[in-house]
Amino acid sequence: MTSQQFKNLVDIGQIKQEPGDQKEFDGLLHSGQARLKDSLVKTLSLESRFDLAYNAAHALSLAALRWHGYRSENRYIVFQCLQHTIGVGPEVWRVLAHCHNLRNRGEYEGLLEVNERLVLDLIQAAEAVLGEVKKLGPIS
Repeated sequence: MTSQQFKNLVDIGQIKQEPGDQKEFDGLLHSGQARLKDSLVKTLSLESRFDLAYNAAHALSLAALRWHGYRSENRYIVFQCLQHTIGVGPEVWRVLAHCHNLRNRGEYEGLLEVNERLVLDLIQAAEAVLGEVKKLGPIS
């Protein structure tokens, strides 16, 4: 993301500029990896696997945003920024955006309708984010 794109998001209150913190980044990376690993446990319900994979993807996406020196309290924004923070394409962030909407329906309306294909797509998207976040290296 260009500095102008970040500035625009800051100006409209979608993200806040805040220096990256290596300890926080490492914690988010660890959290994302642990949840992603647990999402692969086939004996868990699909809903649990979905929650784990979704939260893994969010932690990893937030880590990418934090690496660039920004923070957002809006879960959706961290997914929208992925193409700019780590260069993933729409095949990744669209899955995450769709899952974000499903997660909200589940949280706020009690309607979490997931299937095996969706959970696998979500896990695959989270794995793609993980791979790119690992390439970022230490916060400078």
